[in-house]
Amino acid sequence: MAAALLVEQGFDVVGATMKTFCYSGEGSHAKSCCGLDGIVDAQLVAERLGIPHYVFDVEDQFTRDVIDDFVSEYASGRTPNPCVRCNSHTKFGDLLRRARELGCDGIATGHYVRIEHEPEYSRLLRGLDHAKDQAYFLWGLDPAVLPRLHFPLGELTKPEVRARARALELVTADKPESQEICFVPTGDYRDLLEKRLATRHPALEPGPIVDEAGSVLGDHDGYAGFTIGQRRGLGGGFDRPMFVLEIRPETREVVVGPREALEMTAIRVEAPHWLQDAPAPGSTLGVQVRHRAPALEVMVRTIDDGGAVLEFDRPRKAVAPGQSAVLFEGDVVRGGGRIDRVIRPAGISA
Repeated sequence: MAAALLVEQGFDVVGATMKTFCYSGEGSHAKSCCGLDGIVDAQLVAERLGIPHYVFDVEDQFTRDVIDDFVSEYASGRTPNPCVRCNSHTKFGDLLRRARELGCDGIATGHYVRIEHEPEYSRLLRGLDHAKDQAYFLWGLDPAVLPRLHFPLGELTKPEVRARARALELVTADKPESQEICFVPTGDYRDLLEKRLATRHPALEPGPIVDEAGSVLGDHDGYAGFTIGQRRGLGGGFDRPMFVLEIRPETREVVVGPREALEMTAIRVEAPHWLQDAPAPGSTLGVQVRHRAPALEVMVRTIDDGGAVLEFDRPRKAVAPGQSAVLFEGDVVRGGGRIDRVIRPAGISA
């Protein structure tokens, strides 16, 4: 639909599909955006719109920047977000290079975000449909790329997009939404880790489940199967519901505790990346720490190139290191980074 809108607006449009890991014989699944059927759908839409269509092989880059990072993060006891990596590298950086080879002035995608172009700068904003907003995944874009981006769906809602696609008789009008990790065809990321990690890697080896005092409460089959806040998979025998508080790769320990122990007062974001000027210490902004989660008020306590400490207005439910923290000023994306530490009320970091 993004391509159709640009054609309607008089742009000279070229369709492109990026061939990643998903098309290399590993298979795909029904809720993935990727697969051979995705290429066919794109070709049919391009034919319907009367535009050329190309398939670009970016499997090597995608494996290096997304899959290898995904495996490395889980092996380190963190919880990665591969969609952020894909958007930060493959979907825009690699695609823009191919666009230049074709003589194109810019690239467009169907992300539900908006972009405002001014003579001296461009600003990335949330999509008008906040229920489908995807700005959370785009904080890693190169600011220099922003002036060359177009997001035709940013002012539309999902129902409006589907209605317009049906009116144009596009084959994708009622296609199911993608909801899974495209390069994990089984739907269980641990299957991928078992294939790509070395035999008997600590992340997949048994270890102890302990409480905050270090007392052993049980055992697990590999810390890669856990993330902060998780309750399922811990086994029974507890006198109250227990949740994962911390993962310690060096000892293979999974630390658990009651729900209230999940509260955090601040997070540290490593190597923050800015789409706008970096905020000054003491600034108040909104931070989104999960996709589709509301923005929470934070104060920038400290900031430098190595990291930023963001203090919440009140204790919040803890998030997993490795996930993204995206900073907003209203609807404008200021920047973001990966969370590398959670700071709890008692000053305990995880």
